[in-house]
Amino acid sequence: MKIAIIGATGKSGKLILKEALARGHDVTAIVRHADQVKDHNVHVIEKDLLDLTYDDIKDNDVIIDAFGVWAPEKLGLHQTTLKHLADILSDKPNRLLVVGGAGSLYVNPEHTVRVMDTSTFPDDFKPLASNMAKAFDALRQRHDVQWTYLSPAGNFVADGPRTGHYTAGGEEILVNSKGDSQISYADYAIAMVDEAEKGKHIQKRFTVVSE
Repeated sequence: MKIAIIGATGKSGKLILKEALARGHDVTAIVRHADQVKDHNVHVIEKDLLDLTYDDIKDNDVIIDAFGVWAPEKLGLHQTTLKHLADILSDKPNRLLVVGGAGSLYVNPEHTVRVMDTSTFPDDFKPLASNMAKAFDALRQRHDVQWTYLSPAGNFVADGPRTGHYTAGGEEILVNSKGDSQISYADYAIAMVDEAEKGKHIQKRFTVVSE
């Protein structure tokens, strides 16, 4: 399978790239700085996400969007970049998989209260969560794109272990047997590449948690 990873040198992108390569996929890294891609088994496209065209990515079965910014003045890019990708993939057969956020997951079965709406959600994370939620809400309306949005558990652990196991759910935040909502970037990468291979959640959002 041919997989392109946008933001392949970022924290989550690196591990998704590593997982995809380990499984023998043909991987292309789409980055702004090609010299940061050290693996010679990876094709590289050096280009800003907002400058990408369909011709750049058309040969890939799956495009994984691992773009992320945290600077307050750049948070709106979560919306503009995801819209750009959806627009260039409109009515195309290629699948778009998105590294999403946990803030827009629901905490109740009625799906009326999101994690980011609860009193315990940190104020510092609200601007990021809000922008990512708005980007997802717009993507959810797109019936012309073969998208999948993967939300991590509440605690997304960058340096956590690769256990090789995770539990998948739907729109509601998950907890493990200890009552914790957490997943390592490495286990999240497994779930993302599993979805790339199996395509179980086309035009759906799902979430994952690990012990």
